Amino acid sequence: MDLDAVADELYGLPPGDFTPARDARVKAARGAGDRKLAEQIRRLRRPTQAAWASNLLVRERPEEVQRLLQLGEALRQAHRDLDGEQLRELSAQQHQLTFALARQAGELTAQAGRRISEATRQEVQDTLHAALADPQAAEQWAKGRLTKPLSAPVGFPAPSRQPAPAPAAGRAEPTGEVADLDAARTRRREQQERLERARQQAAEAEQELHDREDELAAAEEEQRRAEEAQQQAEQRVSDLSRQLEEAEREQQRAREATRKAGDHARDVNRAVREARRRARDSAAHARKLAEQTRRKA
Repeated sequence: MDLDAVADELYGLPPGDFTPARDARVKAARGAGDRKLAEQIRRLRRPTQAAWASNLLVRERPEEVQRLLQLGEALRQAHRDLDGEQLRELSAQQHQLTFALARQAGELTAQAGRRISEATRQEVQDTLHAALADPQAAEQWAKGRLTKPLSAPVGFPAPSRQPAPAPAAGRAEPTGEVADLDAARTRRREQQERLERARQQAAEAEQELHDREDELAAAEEEQRRAEEAQQQAEQRVSDLSRQLEEAEREQQRAREATRKAGDHARDVNRAVREARRRARDSAAHARKLAEQTRRKA
């Protein structure tokens, strides 16, 4: 058993099954004497519903993972090259692919017996969008071990948003329209930033909730072990008390037997002394009779 194998197993489980399975692996690692591995496993955090759905998609649809990674690289290259035509084409593919994959993730969770909400499905789609925008996010997502949904960097166009067509050559946009467009873009950017902050705060709050739930599970497990140890100690005390009572009864019986044996020994000793006295008297009487007989003869 190693950390990678355990992590692969745990992050393929529904969130509700994660903590009991993780605690069982911690116990097994401790039982095998590997405390370092046990601690590493204990620190693994339970995934959110959206993270689990994203992990399930990676595990069950590996060919789609490659499609998304390739599309992300192409999109980032088009941004670097400022290729408007390529961006429009790839952005359309981006919207279609992330929507389709998020729907597939919902189907996979339903097959696993856990349906996800529309809000959770949107978080899955946001995670896919982040994987398109950021190569590090893409690498993290492709491992299938997310604990929370990912967010794309601020400024990367959302999947449903497509770049506006470039103005015709030789024609300049009216100044008023440019100002309005800049203001709209600024408002959109500020709104996106607020949304990202809200999502980040929500993700952090959910992660904190998971941490507290993990601490509660660990505390409950510690309490269970303490109660089990207490029960074993109480049983041991009860067993020792019964053994002590039996030993005291045996001691009493031994004392009584010793007393009776002593009384019997004293009685026998008196009988021996009486027998010796009678033997001496009989011997003396016999000698006396013998002496008298010789004299008469």
